[in-house]
Amino acid sequence: MADPASIKAALTALAEHLSTRRNAILHAWQRSVEQDPELSTSSSLSRSQFNDHIPQVLDAFERRLAAQDPVEKEVAFEEQKISAAEHGLHRWQQGYYQRETIREWGHLHYRVLNELEDYGSVYPELQAQVMPIARRALVRLCGEGVCESAASYERLQRTEASSRVRELESALHQLQDLGRQRAETWREAAHDLRGTVGVISNASTILALEAKHDPSRANTSRLLERSVDSLRALLSDLIDLGRLEAGEEERRIAPFDAAAILREYCESVRPVAAQRDLFLKAEGPQTLQVEGDAVKVRRIAQNLILNAIGVTDRGGVRVLWEERDAPGAKQWLLCVQDTGPGFQQQSAAAPLEDALRKATEEGHQADASESAPAPMLTSQSAPAACASHGEGIGLSIVKRLCELLNASLELETAAGAGTTFRVVFPRAYQ
Repeated sequence: MADPASIKAALTALAEHLSTRRNAILHAWQRSVEQDPELSTSSSLSRSQFNDHIPQVLDAFERRLAAQDPVEKEVAFEEQKISAAEHGLHRWQQGYYQRETIREWGHLHYRVLNELEDYGSVYPELQAQVMPIARRALVRLCGEGVCESAASYERLQRTEASSRVRELESALHQLQDLGRQRAETWREAAHDLRGTVGVISNASTILALEAKHDPSRANTSRLLERSVDSLRALLSDLIDLGRLEAGEEERRIAPFDAAAILREYCESVRPVAAQRDLFLKAEGPQTLQVEGDAVKVRRIAQNLILNAIGVTDRGGVRVLWEERDAPGAKQWLLCVQDTGPGFQQQSAAAPLEDALRKATEEGHQADASESAPAPMLTSQSAPAACASHGEGIGLSIVKRLCELLNASLELETAAGAGTTFRVVFPRAYQ
């Protein structure tokens, strides 16, 4: 039967031997790492940087081999774990990938194992239990080293990821604040200009009264009045858009009859179309009960319908509303179709038209293989663009309102063939 005292003495002698061979072990370890084609980071490190906490790890391993009682072994084991964790931390700071660190632990394991095998061959008279005990201790050393290094990497990655998220959130908040400040400045400037336009409007009214009996001055006065009215409407749109972009608008969800609101608005604006010798058709079910923000839905319809009337010289505008059930969602549709010239290829509205058309075409192409209704371009995908004669501001307002109401937008247009806008709203909100 093996003598415990002699086994302990043999393990102590082995620990002392490993201590005397420390530099040789570290040198052989570094050389094997340098020869590994998958490890390159170590080449930029000095000798002391490369060794890092491994000498302390080997110290703890040797004390564990020579320990006389379980308490000493456990203390040495804890010191070994702490040094291994510190090694993982420093390897992270030196730019190592986790895989590189684990491969280095493998090379260290192999080099220490070589020392144990060489020692066993030199002292064949060692009791049979000595070398298995040393090998098991070595396996535990390298296993714990890999685990602690990996744990250090995981903690550091989580910390770095959290830091990056905080930085991104901070940058996003700053961008949002800048956007709100820009929109607020824009809105305030438009508001100030609208006050100035009011003064000009009053002056034009006085001029119109004075020019009542002078035909040439009367024509000029009417032109001035129309220009002032147009400018006032444009500034109102700018203020609305500035308020939307500044995040000052909130949606107020409640049940309402979309058909009643749209029919009433079409009736109110029909004289405007008639003045231009245009028809305005309102088509849809008598009632269409939905949830949403009735005021903002009316604003979307207003911008689309007035824009359609404004760009149409012959024919007219057709306004359609209907239910539209998509897979997994209940929706309703607002469609505004004009017989105007369509968006011209070189118009200032080209960015908006191109983005809407591209997304619409892609939706139809993807849909052809599934035989389902064409997916709409979400308003978040459409860029805010300004068309000529101020019509782009109205469309930008529509875009922002669609974003606020989780609605989607689709455009179909061609030069000389008119334009169709479709807005798809959810029938209910969570």
